[in-house]
Amino acid sequence: MSFRTPSPVPRHPLRCEMRILLTLNDRSFLVLRSSVMGLLSSCTHVPCPPPAPTGAKRALPTSSSQTSHGPEPGSQPLKTRTLSGMASKTTTTVTPKRIAHSPSLQSLKKPIIPKEFGGKVPTVVRQRYLNLFIEECLKFCSSNQEAIEKALNEEKVAYERSPSKNIYLNVAVNTLKKLRGLVPNTVPSLSKASGRRVVSHEVVLGGKLAAKTSFSLSRPSSPRVEDLKAPTPGVPTGNTLYSRLREYLLTPEQLKENGYPFPHPERPGGAVIFTAEEKKPKDPSCRICCRCGTEYLVSSSGRCVRSEECHYHWGRLRRNRVAGGWETQYMCCSAAVGSAGCQVAKQHVQDGRKENLEGFVRTFQKELPEDSHAGVFALDCEMSYTTYGLELTRVTVVDTDMQVVYDTFVKPDNEVVDYNTRFSGVTEADLVDTSITLRDVQAVLLSMFSADTILIGHSLESDLLALKVIHGTVVDTSVLFPHRLGLPYKRSLRNLMADYLRQIIQDNVDGHSSSEDASACMHLVIWKIREDAKTKR
Repeated sequence: MSFRTPSPVPRHPLRCEMRILLTLNDRSFLVLRSSVMGLLSSCTHVPCPPPAPTGAKRALPTSSSQTSHGPEPGSQPLKTRTLSGMASKTTTTVTPKRIAHSPSLQSLKKPIIPKEFGGKVPTVVRQRYLNLFIEECLKFCSSNQEAIEKALNEEKVAYERSPSKNIYLNVAVNTLKKLRGLVPNTVPSLSKASGRRVVSHEVVLGGKLAAKTSFSLSRPSSPRVEDLKAPTPGVPTGNTLYSRLREYLLTPEQLKENGYPFPHPERPGGAVIFTAEEKKPKDPSCRICCRCGTEYLVSSSGRCVRSEECHYHWGRLRRNRVAGGWETQYMCCSAAVGSAGCQVAKQHVQDGRKENLEGFVRTFQKELPEDSHAGVFALDCEMSYTTYGLELTRVTVVDTDMQVVYDTFVKPDNEVVDYNTRFSGVTEADLVDTSITLRDVQAVLLSMFSADTILIGHSLESDLLALKVIHGTVVDTSVLFPHRLGLPYKRSLRNLMADYLRQIIQDNVDGHSSSEDASACMHLVIWKIREDAKTKR
């Protein structure tokens, strides 16, 4: 019995496709299946070879001389053509654009500021500005190491000079502006070489018409006094400001609780203060240092009997959050209460202004024309330590136009033992050729002021005690902007200017400036009037 060998049955192209794909890995199957479908759909019918006998090895085409079952004799096998077709459809021939290398923080090993729990400035904020400083220093420093060191020094100075976060932000911004000013002028030419069109902030914010329109994007740093003194029909210039300021005058009760001097009811030329009296030592030759609290002996001339250094903290006390609760620390060095002082002076000193309340003068009433007012001035004084205590060494008076109308150094009546330059800004050279005394200053101020003249200042009772002047028509910025904890706590003038007007004052390493402080008080009061007027409207 004979058997006929069945002829090979043509297979469907889809089955051939599946056999080819079985030779590929899973990733190629998932990624390139759609390309294979499109390629095989365009091919003609290709019969597949019959299956090999059992136990026989399937021969693979190894030579080009072997007959191909494809439609074109002499061409590559189907698997090779398929893979090459898939590669041509899945790869691109576009070469990537080369980008020139420029130094940046990513290519540098940037320093990291250590985390400080309960610090006055968050570490994240400090790190952000340190990175900005490094970027600016890289533009003009000769090496990366030099840029990093300069940026670290600038950030350290900004942190040490700032008692709070708000002041640190202002100091850091000013430092950033200073560093940008050190960049050479050749840097802007890089934008032309790069082919990019420079677009200003005005165009970005306002569109195409912004370049043709006149407007300002920055808010004025200081309020305009002219808006408050604008003339009205029948009212001369200046009366509007004077009448509005009378709403902010301290009441007699506020004057007493803030320690303002009042005339003594029995002694002419004497003054009385209604605040609680400080404890005085029983021995008249024994005094208490107002900086470190140590008792020390003095001679009849006020000099210290023993040569003893004074270790003290010049910063105020502040409560900071620490691990496990709160801790009271000094703002100057963040040391805890009771720690050794961070500053050293040659000898102990005392305040003394509230102990000798003699030699005071009082402003008096003056007749004025009907269409005029008694005037508005801002006042600030600087004091130094003498053998008597704190005495006046400089006084400055500023008008509503922020113009200095009176400014002079004053020679103290007693010998100076500490010029207190850190806060007063007065040095020994400033008082060498000074012959003006306290009595001369009192005579000038009594001629300038009357009892109805509005005086503006920060903790003005301290200045009036140094001037030995009794005056009750005052606007005190420490009362106008009270501390959240109330008396005896008061906010500093530096913090008020930073919080409300975003300005940094008392930033000079040579000490405070009385003209700067007086102008700052005038700015704050005028800003307060304008803001309250907006609320009323």
